[in-house]
Amino acid sequence: MSNAMKSRDLVHVLLVSFPAQGHVNPLLRLGNLLASTGLLVTFSAPESIGSSMRKANKNIDDLTQVGEGMIRFEFFDDGLGQHDDPRRNDLDTYIRHLELHGKEAVTRFVEKHNKQGQPVACLINNPFIPWVTDIAHDLKIPNAVLWVQSCACLSAYYHYYNKLAIFPDETNPEIDVQLPSMPLLKHDEVPSFLHPHSPYTVLGRAILGQFKNLSKTFCVLIETFEELESELVDYMSKFCLIKPIGPLFKNPKSSNSSIQGDFIKADDCLSFLDSKEPASVVYISFGSVVALSQEQAEEIAFGLLNSGVSFLWVLRPPHPNFDPVILPETFLEKIGERGKIVQWCAQKEVLQHPSVAYFVTHCGWNSTLEAITSGVPVVAFPAWGDQVTNAKYLVEVLHLGVRLSRGDQTEKVAISRDRIENCLKEAFGPKAAELKKNALKWKQVAEEGVAEGGSSDRNLKDFVDKIRDVSKLGGVDVNPLVVNEKSRT
Repeated sequence: MSNAMKSRDLVHVLLVSFPAQGHVNPLLRLGNLLASTGLLVTFSAPESIGSSMRKANKNIDDLTQVGEGMIRFEFFDDGLGQHDDPRRNDLDTYIRHLELHGKEAVTRFVEKHNKQGQPVACLINNPFIPWVTDIAHDLKIPNAVLWVQSCACLSAYYHYYNKLAIFPDETNPEIDVQLPSMPLLKHDEVPSFLHPHSPYTVLGRAILGQFKNLSKTFCVLIETFEELESELVDYMSKFCLIKPIGPLFKNPKSSNSSIQGDFIKADDCLSFLDSKEPASVVYISFGSVVALSQEQAEEIAFGLLNSGVSFLWVLRPPHPNFDPVILPETFLEKIGERGKIVQWCAQKEVLQHPSVAYFVTHCGWNSTLEAITSGVPVVAFPAWGDQVTNAKYLVEVLHLGVRLSRGDQTEKVAISRDRIENCLKEAFGPKAAELKKNALKWKQVAEEGVAEGGSSDRNLKDFVDKIRDVSKLGGVDVNPLVVNEKSRT
């Protein structure tokens, strides 16, 4: 029997992703995981990223078996034509275009699948595209959201949207924020999209749109694990039905799938790491969005050169908005065999390699969670968004690293080569053993969480059971969110 024939009998879920690497990866990992339980998963996103995914990965246009289920892709036109359309660089314009064309396309997909006898039992989206929740509500399809940040950031946005705490504003931009079950956040440790001086307030509005729609969502899946944020998970469960199901990349049912979502084909890094001593290499990557200035790239280069450490540095191809960075003359000659620079890498494999001692990271949540659950301490170099909050937790709460930066809103000039050199030496100094011990503890806890019977495994099974029940009943009340009103007042 063909895969197409087999898929007709499977309960169908439709996943819709915001077109950014940090959103696609966790949602696709969830898709692989759901498929492995015996569901039919359709993953949808704009065609602009579909073309990139095809170049870097296999099986993107095929109906592919994953475990007991199937996964396939359905990309849509976002109305902006070519990949280099300048309107893509204006976030405000792009997000409005995406909503306008995405709503029509996703609605059309749902109606098409209904006619083909594969009705959508659940619509799942990630942040920045709250209009997917509106579609689900209008079509009476249950909706779940995959929150791709920490539970701490979920709490911060929730309290901000519902005016349950005092946050920095134009009058008082530097006040500290105290939220329940969280450490005191300084003004530059609050998710920066909420800060009045943030240049990315459009993204803050997009995320807050999801909180406006929270009553239409029956479940918030969180890319975290209960043990990591137990007190916060208990507290936020008073306001909405949340299910920590991470770390998704650590779950073998998801990570072993042949379906991956990188936009850039990974370079070979493992042969370089194989040539190095255990715990001797610093891995440096600032994710898929953060762009280094020419000055900052030079300071990092000299800091690495002067520190004497071995390193693997990911320098992405330049974004259309930015000029490519040029490394100092003779830099590559001087580092010789102790350093390697690549455009992209398979981060999961790199972090699990025994030669990697530290991760110099922008502290995006995907990278943060991958470092924590790979047992690798960090050198925190956040820029904006949730990164500044994650850095706070990594350094001051979990004690898994040292801090290099406080973020773009505080650091007005490039971090100097001397500061970088000293920070790297500090990481390899007396603190090293304690930081590594803490990291290995969380690695073990994370593995237990995604293992059979672990907290994340149980939460995922509960969620899948709910979807199956919905499918059997032919639809349910799409507003079954459990909220304790007394807790909100």
